[in-house]
Amino acid sequence: MAGAHPGEEGRDFTVEADASAAYWHHRPDNTLPPPDMMGAYMRNRPVPGQRVEGRKAWIIGSGIAGLAAAFYMIRDGGMKGEDITILDALSVEGGSLDGAGNPQDGYIIRGGREMNWNYDNLWDMFQDIQALELPEGYSVLDEYRLVNDRDPNYSKARLMHQQGQVRDFSRFGLTKSQQWELIRLLLKRKEDLDDITIEQYFSPGFLETNFWFLWRSMFAFENWQSLLEMKLYMHRFLDAIDGLTDMSALVFPKYNQYDSFVRPLVNHLQARGVKVRFGARATDLAMRVEGETRTVTGIHIRADGKDEVIPVAAGDVVFALTGSMTEGTACGDMDHAPILERGRHDPGEDSDWTLWKNLAETSPIFGKPVKFYGDTEKSMWESVTLTCEPSPLVERLKELAVNDPYSGKTVTGGIITFTDSNWVLSVTCNRQPHFPEQPKDVLVLWAYALLMDKDGNHVRKPMPACTGREILNELCFHLGIADQSEAVAAKTKVRLALMPYITAMFMPRAAGDRPHVVPKGCTNLGLMGQFVETANDIIFTMDSSIRTARIAVYTLLDLKKQVPDISPVQYDIRNLLKAARALNNNEPFPGERLLHRLLGRTYYAHILPPLPDLEGPPRGSAQLEMKHLLSMRRQALNAISTSFEQIRGHVRPPR
Repeated sequence: MAGAHPGEEGRDFTVEADASAAYWHHRPDNTLPPPDMMGAYMRNRPVPGQRVEGRKAWIIGSGIAGLAAAFYMIRDGGMKGEDITILDALSVEGGSLDGAGNPQDGYIIRGGREMNWNYDNLWDMFQDIQALELPEGYSVLDEYRLVNDRDPNYSKARLMHQQGQVRDFSRFGLTKSQQWELIRLLLKRKEDLDDITIEQYFSPGFLETNFWFLWRSMFAFENWQSLLEMKLYMHRFLDAIDGLTDMSALVFPKYNQYDSFVRPLVNHLQARGVKVRFGARATDLAMRVEGETRTVTGIHIRADGKDEVIPVAAGDVVFALTGSMTEGTACGDMDHAPILERGRHDPGEDSDWTLWKNLAETSPIFGKPVKFYGDTEKSMWESVTLTCEPSPLVERLKELAVNDPYSGKTVTGGIITFTDSNWVLSVTCNRQPHFPEQPKDVLVLWAYALLMDKDGNHVRKPMPACTGREILNELCFHLGIADQSEAVAAKTKVRLALMPYITAMFMPRAAGDRPHVVPKGCTNLGLMGQFVETANDIIFTMDSSIRTARIAVYTLLDLKKQVPDISPVQYDIRNLLKAARALNNNEPFPGERLLHRLLGRTYYAHILPPLPDLEGPPRGSAQLEMKHLLSMRRQALNAISTSFEQIRGHVRPPR
């Protein structure tokens, strides 16, 4: 199976651990820890199962996954950096983790990714990467903790409406039936959710709640996208759900993610001899097929308008990115709307989808890329970067910010979403400066919107048809300063990025649509990024991209080291209890007062959320709740009995 190879004594060793695959318990023939165990015991450095001297590694794509593959080949695989070459069609490393510009022309960032404490793969790597602004020996993780421990993140204006009014976002606003919709989704098997969309499962009222505005704007989900992926997100972030309202569950870097992560990682790799060849787009892989096995023998690339083949020798390994979130980005500015040059249903041959398309034509083991790139109307949104000098926009921002925007501390604490915006428009101001060389009197804001086919509330055009000036006017309208938009425009530069595939990985999918990290039978090929299959992980995070690189490296280099499953927060009773309270609009959930009665004087009392002040004695409240639960139990038993009778009516014994 993918991610497994023969181990010692003829036993299989599984690289990609899966906590949901089976019941785990101690036994003599099980030397491995639980599949989702994290911590120091997982920091072991394996002895390579195969010689790496003389072997070459070719990495297609210099995004975070490609850079991580190089890192793990060196740290855990013992490969020399000079034997690793990264190929990229762009002219700078980082892939979708970009950040560039200057105050004269305006800065641009196509997006950012929220992070939390249990991004275990990300922190595993960056605890070994030297920080750029700290003394020798201090890591990017050290720097990250220094910034966030001193400056907690939260928002005081997470949701807004009615042209500048803060909307109450303290509760999810879920009815009991809507809460049960979420609970039932958590309980469903992954295998039962193929090709089902979010709007097919949830009731219409659910999609108008605070919860859905908070969720969709934070993670960029659309109503027509994958219900399976939403389920995986719920498991992955169950520990953070009580911080979803005010974003207190998040931690952010000091600068944009290119300067915070890509630059120090590239410095680390280059110091060890890793080479990067820019302007080289990989279009296909030559393979030798022998029965069920496939071995890459060459990489077809297009560079400087010419086609060439890079030979791959016996023993060499190849790591390739499948698909691209930011391929085909159309740019605009203050006075020009972006012009999209990609077809609605096919990205064309000169794209980062070409390699995956060509692989998929050779065998079903490589998945179905058309499921993801085949309808840009459903995978597209637009982002906006604002370079701001002092103006009425900055003054309005100060009213909504946690700290003064020029203080270097948390500003908005994440995105502010306008719930009555036809575009579902959001805006954020992260810690400033957002770029290391940014002038002190300049702020960099970022905005994005989810719905591309609706006219704006103030500017009566769909967002992709708007210039930066028009989008700025729409933003001023929702902030309640429409009458000052001209003064704002005079002090603001706007750069636009319309991305046709930015949520392509969320498109409805079924088993087999995405290839495994190491497809069945492939001897020297690993696939990485947002469009490969993993056991339980989500997509659209730096952590998930790094995970795919680790799985590929450990498998192809035959390293006896596991990549643990996602952090086991979903099984922690403390997280389950506080999630139940959060989903119940911060009110005690059914049975909670009884739990307090049973555990309140025991060692386990600390796991219970504090109860609100009660009218009347706690004992009476607990007794009332017990009666309510018993009544519910009787109703449930009656319903089960009725169901069995109905089943018996449909089932006839064999004659």
